[in-house]
Amino acid sequence: MTYLARNSWMLQQGLFVADIAYLLDEGAPSTMPIWGTGLNPAPPEGYDYDYINADVLIDRISVSAEGRLTLPDGMSYGILVLPESERMTLPVLRKIGELVKEGATVVGPRPVTTPGYSGYQASEMIFNDMVSDIWGDLDGVSRTRRETGKGKLFWGTPVRRVLELAGIKPDLEYYMPLDCKVDWIHRRSGGTDFFFLVNSSDSLLDTRIRFRITGREPEFWDPATGTAIPAGYSMTGNNTVVPVHFKEREALFVVFRNKTDQTSRADANKSSELITSLSGPWELTFPAGMGAPEKITLPELESWSVSRDDGIKYFSGTATYTGLFSVKKSLLKKDAGFVLDLGKVCDMAEVSINGSQTALLWKPPFTTDISGLLHKGKNKIEIKITNQWTNRLIGDLKAPADKKILGSSIFMRGREPAESGLIGPVRIFKLK
Repeated sequence: MTYLARNSWMLQQGLFVADIAYLLDEGAPSTMPIWGTGLNPAPPEGYDYDYINADVLIDRISVSAEGRLTLPDGMSYGILVLPESERMTLPVLRKIGELVKEGATVVGPRPVTTPGYSGYQASEMIFNDMVSDIWGDLDGVSRTRRETGKGKLFWGTPVRRVLELAGIKPDLEYYMPLDCKVDWIHRRSGGTDFFFLVNSSDSLLDTRIRFRITGREPEFWDPATGTAIPAGYSMTGNNTVVPVHFKEREALFVVFRNKTDQTSRADANKSSELITSLSGPWELTFPAGMGAPEKITLPELESWSVSRDDGIKYFSGTATYTGLFSVKKSLLKKDAGFVLDLGKVCDMAEVSINGSQTALLWKPPFTTDISGLLHKGKNKIEIKITNQWTNRLIGDLKAPADKKILGSSIFMRGREPAESGLIGPVRIFKLK
């Protein structure tokens, strides 16, 4: 809940930053694309977008001196993309004509007719005159660009090319392997820009991200811990390139707030050295009355769901792993940093080292700082693992009446128990 609160608080600050405004279709339903349908034309990579409806277009949008479409609250967009529709009402058409003449950049096809029968013949004549005035001789094939007043109108030109011609570079660019993806959103509050970045893959990810910002030093803000650290960077032109080292499924904020004259700073990411792997044996204890044995010894880690003991296979709740490991005195230098990596966990872990609790881990990566908790010789580790109730529900359906734990009748037939417990590998790293 603290993690969600931090993200929610950050993403309520300031205003959303978008380069493209998509005008929603005036027909029903006038909503953003749903049910898996995509935007047409699709926004190019590196640019974010927003939606506006006819009411906002007519009553709230104006054109700034720089040619940006602006709203009274400070939101602004570089270009306006019209819906792929043959119909357009006169008020919307009139407003588009005004915006283009005042300096806006608009992308979209020539409308064919105006809907409705109110003042039909006169309205059709007015419609045709306005369309000719705005689109002129554009046909979307051989003639795709037209200047009208201070602005420009495009039809049949790719959106990326329109943005380039408008001098709008990508807000964010990165190189990524084919099986990886970074989702992002950009907001601005006063003189601070911040990007919320999410590694949407189950893999570690090292990349370099180019932000359309310069003159301010970047910081990494971690919503999981609430900590902030300086980020390495290099500035060229109007861009700042930041090396980002994502853990699997990690989310973080990159915040630009403090002005700087320095054009670069070294990457502060620390490397690590494996000092031990906790391979076993492990003592595993289960709570009484939940169907599992009180205590077992595991020579190595495995999912509860593969156990031959149905009490363990279908266990749901919290069980405790206890193990011992040794640390050499030579490793325990002053200010030495250590990180515990639990590997794969299904689904939550509470860790204690030598009686001191370190963290409650509820999402990958299941790592925690254990600096200052180790001592020379034998060390004791306790890991409490909590899984979902699904496995117990499945087990109860198969168990005789006197062996049911929950007595639930929730339908789980045909499902197999999910991976549960500490699967590992459990390793300790020393930070260099």
